[in-house]
Amino acid sequence: MEQNIGLIDRSARIGVGLLLIVLAFVGTIGAWGYVGFIPLVTGMASVCPIYSLLGIRTCRRDTT
Repeated sequence: MEQNIGLIDRSARIGVGLLLIVLAFVGTIGAWGYVGFIPLVTGMASVCPIYSLLGIRTCRRDTT
């Protein structure tokens, strides 16, 4: 799949994902916090399936 997540979006997804997982692990927000794996994985892969369906890109296009 082609990358469709830019650097800022990627950083935010990884940060939010890790935060949710840690808060769920320590019991602060409950088990639903493990949903943080979704933004974590999409951020690490730089690909968001929902962005692909909607035609959204937050990264620069290569002109080569």
